[in-house]
Amino acid sequence: MEHKGVVVWFTGLPCCGKTTIARKIKEKLEEEADVELLDGDTVRDYIKNKDFSQEGRNKHLRYIALMAKLLSERGVIVMCTFVSPYRENRDFARSITDNFVEIYVKCPVEICIERDVKGMYKKALNGEIKNFTGIDDPYEEPEHPELVLETDKESVEESVEKVLKKLEELGYIRNVTAQETAIEE
Repeated sequence: MEHKGVVVWFTGLPCCGKTTIARKIKEKLEEEADVELLDGDTVRDYIKNKDFSQEGRNKHLRYIALMAKLLSERGVIVMCTFVSPYRENRDFARSITDNFVEIYVKCPVEICIERDVKGMYKKALNGEIKNFTGIDDPYEEPEHPELVLETDKESVEESVEKVLKKLEELGYIRNVTAQETAIEE
């Protein structure tokens, strides 16, 4: 099936659920479409970028935005899961990409701290990690995202369904839930 390429940019505090939700969506879509997941931790580890200053983050996210744009131009559904704390970076990604969907994965920092299995928040609170978003570096909430997910109030499955419904509504995918139901019957 031919799909229109799109960059689906998940943004939110560390440990808010961005990657978990995107992985589930990828699983649901990858039989029908070419789907790539660009995840913050994976990409940073691969390109060996450990510069978390504002300048370092800006450079890193511009690179990611360009990579996502190029993939989407080839019909790929590109899911980007990056904290991307500054509006200017998300606005840049939107400005260079014809098909862009911003999804704000909203979750209170207290819940993110509870979910943090790597102990990053604890290290940031103890001063061991500097420039940590939500602790000593700001997160600028999106002003006009296409979708807001509240992961402290909804299950992963509910969030996934909201994203799939939005992508269908915007014309990027066909109804995945209906296809699954039809196949199961």
